[in-house]
Amino acid sequence: MTGRGRRGARSLVAGVDEAGRGPLAGPVAAAAVILDPRRVPDGLADSKVLTPQERERLYEAIKSSAIAVAIAFSGPATIDRVNIRMATLDAMRRALAGLAVRPLSAEIDGRDVPEGLCCMARAIVDGDALVPSISAASIIAKVARDRLMIRLGLEFPSYGFERHMGYATPEHRAALAEHGPTPHHRRSFGFVKGFGA
Repeated sequence: MTGRGRRGARSLVAGVDEAGRGPLAGPVAAAAVILDPRRVPDGLADSKVLTPQERERLYEAIKSSAIAVAIAFSGPATIDRVNIRMATLDAMRRALAGLAVRPLSAEIDGRDVPEGLCCMARAIVDGDALVPSISAASIIAKVARDRLMIRLGLEFPSYGFERHMGYATPEHRAALAEHGPTPHHRRSFGFVKGFGA
């Protein structure tokens, strides 16, 4: 590999993680990140333990310093058709395939390795807290999805998406009860399913 040498080639390991498996609305997002070992941003951690401000700062730092970053979404129609697990794995596969630099291997948060990946991979339970590249992927996926949900909040102001990001908060459940589901709701999920087609 030109410009990197054998040592650099060994560093081309992608971290992969998702955000948004549990909400009632919006897509599930997956991200793949190949960190530059010489430019790892300070403060990487599981996105769930970071404040929104910390996530935004790290999102920009990762995007500007990483060797490659890619994001993929699986929307509500896909989630309803194939189930949330399969939709998540498909988004992970597409994020990994979307990297501008092909990794030699991937480390994926959780217990599952998607089929049909472009490289070897292994699953790591709690990888988002243990592996810097997976932490980076968790931040990228979370911020990208949150930004999308904020835009949906402007489109559907009665639902408060920009506050709860589609999760089943009392505010969100009350809005569903009053207004019914939007095209962005997951109709296969229990609480939404009760409102019919």
